Amino acid sequence: MATRIPSRILVTACAAALALTASACGKSGRTSEGGGSGGGTLVWALSQGTESTFRASAKDWNKAHPDRKVEIQYFQNDPYKQKLRAAVGAGNGPVLFENWGGGVLENYVKAGKVADLTPELNKSPKWKNRIIPSVLEATTFGGKIYGVPINGVQPVVLYYNKQLFRKADVRPPKTWDDLLTSVKKLKARGIAPLSMGGSSKWPYLMWLEYLVDRIGGPEVFAHIAAGEKNAWSDPAVLEAADKIEQLVDAGGFAKGFASVSADTGQAEAQMYTGKAAMLLQGSWAYANIQTGSPKFISGGHLGWSDFPAVEGGKGAAADVVGNPANFHSLSAQATAEEKKTAVSYLKDGVYDDSYVDRLLSTGNVPPVKGLDARIKRAENADWLSHVYGMTRDAKNFQLSWDQALSPGLGNALLTHLEQLFLGQISPEKFCRQMDKAAS
Repeated sequence: MATRIPSRILVTACAAALALTASACGKSGRTSEGGGSGGGTLVWALSQGTESTFRASAKDWNKAHPDRKVEIQYFQNDPYKQKLRAAVGAGNGPVLFENWGGGVLENYVKAGKVADLTPELNKSPKWKNRIIPSVLEATTFGGKIYGVPINGVQPVVLYYNKQLFRKADVRPPKTWDDLLTSVKKLKARGIAPLSMGGSSKWPYLMWLEYLVDRIGGPEVFAHIAAGEKNAWSDPAVLEAADKIEQLVDAGGFAKGFASVSADTGQAEAQMYTGKAAMLLQGSWAYANIQTGSPKFISGGHLGWSDFPAVEGGKGAAADVVGNPANFHSLSAQATAEEKKTAVSYLKDGVYDDSYVDRLLSTGNVPPVKGLDARIKRAENADWLSHVYGMTRDAKNFQLSWDQALSPGLGNALLTHLEQLFLGQISPEKFCRQMDKAAS
């Protein structure tokens, strides 16, 4: 899903002057691929979500470390993933790279591309103990930690436009049947019920992930992730696919949803400009809404709620899907000097007081302990408390499937799920195709 679009960052450090030309990096062989002025450590980031926090962090870091500056470049989500995959696969990746943990990171670990950060964390108990332990599970393999969080927790939330809800006499749906009723009432008033960034594909995942969890509980995906035979044909997956088909056929999504981009904030814009009433998206969307239309939030027009329950389902209504956070991981090919610089930046330049305050100011809740007092003082305290509560109260926080699974299977999932949403395949065929892809 990913991310779902939190800021996706990738940092590259080089020893000595820390410039990222081939000559400056010497024997490491890493290059900036045309990046920047060569004035410091190169950072690749997604141009959305928490960009302002990263920019401010880099500015603070550069002021305090004039001989070890960082330089940021921004990319959209999908090009970033392709660029990272190619660079790491070729052994020409950066020193630090942002990721979502799960199966994709584990593949890099198995290939010997990622360094174990456990010794560095153990050397600095204060650093390690600030992080909510459950968040590190997404980057822990064989008891070793291969990534540390660098932004906010990212549960997927159902956002809604309060003005449009009032116009159609609609309330936040607590059940799936409530949602379908809301769709009918909104359509009757000429209002598109749901925005969807379909051209980015990964937003489709949120619907399948939540429905499978609500219907069958977390065990269903556990079987899928374990590679069990015919796991995709589980009755919960089929029922979830049926409900997606039902929602699409009911006209639940705004016309042309397949051409709307989630990576450029178009889906959020449809909601806050009154073109659609609801949006299922990660908590990172709050920052995009705040940037795109601050008056929509300050005017009290934005609402949010949990994903609806499914009557008779085995899953807990408090469970969430999304991303525990985004992470930085360290290249196994880093030199000793590069590693020293990278670890220093992660330990001292991320999650300091100003960094945490900036995340909170943009609606992001970092996975660090003891935030209650700060959240209460924040301007957007209601939103932050909701996100913090979702993360705290969930017995199961399911990592986005395209990151939890292997890259190949994740890509197949996005392809076939898009076909399901577009009515090109039936729910039954979706399950068969996924079983085939997993075999």
